[in-house]
Amino acid sequence: MTDLPAHGRVQCALCHRGQAYAFDRTRTEEDGWRITNNPLAWGNPRPEFVVMGFSKGPTQAGALSSQPHDQIAFRGGRTNLAKILHHVGLLTAPDSRLVDQAIADRDGRFHFGSLIRCTVERRDAKETVPDKQWKGTGGGMLDKFIARDFGRKVLTNCSTQFLGDLPNPTKLIVMLGLGTAGNYVTACRQAFAKARPGSWRPLNEVTYTDDKVVVVHTEHFASQGALLPNWLSGEGHERGRLGLLAQAGVRFALGRS
Repeated sequence: MTDLPAHGRVQCALCHRGQAYAFDRTRTEEDGWRITNNPLAWGNPRPEFVVMGFSKGPTQAGALSSQPHDQIAFRGGRTNLAKILHHVGLLTAPDSRLVDQAIADRDGRFHFGSLIRCTVERRDAKETVPDKQWKGTGGGMLDKFIARDFGRKVLTNCSTQFLGDLPNPTKLIVMLGLGTAGNYVTACRQAFAKARPGSWRPLNEVTYTDDKVVVVHTEHFASQGALLPNWLSGEGHERGRLGLLAQAGVRFALGRS
């Protein structure tokens, strides 16, 4: 089995059409979208649990040149991430300090990264200032990128390269994001099926498995408005049902179902 990328910068230029690896400088653009070659990893390369966002947003990407490596992952969102990981049973308390410790721990139970390890941005055609034309956040980023041929190619490359052959200890992947009407869940499951051919099956609306690893989708740590509170509410809101299903998926992965 192959280890996940080691804590630090990841040397990969698979999606950049023959361009050489040049951290945070090499870029590839298509159809109003671009990726910047700045893949990163945190935590243990042989973890029990993998926690993955979609891509680095501007808060994280903007800190690459000014912040220590351990402070970049989920920067600005660790309080919410702690709430999510506590809700599904992976942290003992909804305390961002526990996330800080897990991100920095190269021998711990967690590995952190992005499904798309490069930074994803889209061009804002309405923006006239050149330096502000590329946006790394906004409504529908995740949905719209994976709906394009370019996005699907990048998704397939990244999932095959980094998730196709997982370390033996890895039993659970937590994917931060649900998408519109669950379309991110569907797209990721399809990507896993390509990267790791086998007998994939759903366990519930937000969980699927090939009986070697379990993938559980949660609310995104940067969700706006009431989305995260509703997801955390249990039976207090319809979206809370998805949070309860995520809890069930994690229990299954840990052998406590």
